[in-house]
Amino acid sequence: MIIREIEEFKLTKSKIKAYLSYIFSQNLPNFSEDIDEEKILKSCKDISDELMGYDTFYILDKNGHQISDNLVFSAKGVKNTFKGEDKSTKSYYKKAVKEKRAYLCEPYPGTFDSKLKVTMAVPIYSQDKELLYVVCCDILLEDILKLINPSSVDSVFGKISRLSYFIISMTLFCVAVILFYFGVKSIIVTNFSLNDTSKIFESTILLTLSLAILDLIKAYFEEEILGRHEKNSTNSKTMIKFLSSIIIALAIEALMLVFKFAMTSPKEIIYPICLIVAIAFLVASLGLYIYITKKAIFQK
Repeated sequence: MIIREIEEFKLTKSKIKAYLSYIFSQNLPNFSEDIDEEKILKSCKDISDELMGYDTFYILDKNGHQISDNLVFSAKGVKNTFKGEDKSTKSYYKKAVKEKRAYLCEPYPGTFDSKLKVTMAVPIYSQDKELLYVVCCDILLEDILKLINPSSVDSVFGKISRLSYFIISMTLFCVAVILFYFGVKSIIVTNFSLNDTSKIFESTILLTLSLAILDLIKAYFEEEILGRHEKNSTNSKTMIKFLSSIIIALAIEALMLVFKFAMTSPKEIIYPICLIVAIAFLVASLGLYIYITKKAIFQK
């Protein structure tokens, strides 16, 4: 679930960076005497132990050239060595050097596979504040999400949750199909020669409810199963669309009752009028809710 992982990374990036910065600052030698590659590699091993092996370490010199192999301590060896490669154009190197502090880059696909990873780059300075090295650590995106947030989308609970939403969505889809069937059937069997419009109103209500349920299924399927979230959207969008469809269905029902009582029992027309007032209150409440949510997004 690549899209979902990226969304989760955006939400937890500050937490991830703070966590990694703390671990790196506690283990890497910086602004001290006699800093060499051997000491840095030993510190990287200590960091790897804390990261539970989800890592690949390498060291760049001050000009951005890789001076060490790609070390995977959990595998006790070298993985796809790029020793001597010029990485001065990499964003994580340039940002770390420019900002003079640890930098966590955005997710990007690996060289040899399609798995997304992030790179943590930490500049190492001498006692005289001269740049000596840049220590880099590549971590798979799915691994760092599990490390920071145990309730990640790839956890057992996350998979069960997606499966539950899928089953519920399919059940609601069946309900929408049934409503659609009866709505179309109601139109087909209507005898228009009798000037009976009740069947048309009934059909319109069923089709509107079917559309509302389909909108609900679409939103939940995209957000909870596929992990697609629109920018600056809120979780209330689904509810707003659903309630709008329900209000339309109620308005049609109220209109049908007005015509019915006007022709058959004018004294009881007060009841559909009360329904119309209630619908107006729902519309006003929904409008207020939309205004509040939009204002919250703007302030955020």
